[in-house]
Amino acid sequence: MFGLFSRDPSKKMRTKYDKLLEDAMHAQRRGDIKSYSMLTAEAEALWEQIEKLQQENG
Repeated sequence: MFGLFSRDPSKKMRTKYDKLLEDAMHAQRRGDIKSYSMLTAEAEALWEQIEKLQQENG
């Protein structure tokens, strides 16, 4: 019953993941490939954490 009111921690992580990918896209369009690659790597690491969290929660 109380699980109904608990928040999904992966939702906040997904929002951050989407923001990182959007920032990476803008960096790539500006020609800033170094920032693009750093942001993409950070987004991929975050995505791995999201998947791990989802597997733990079922």
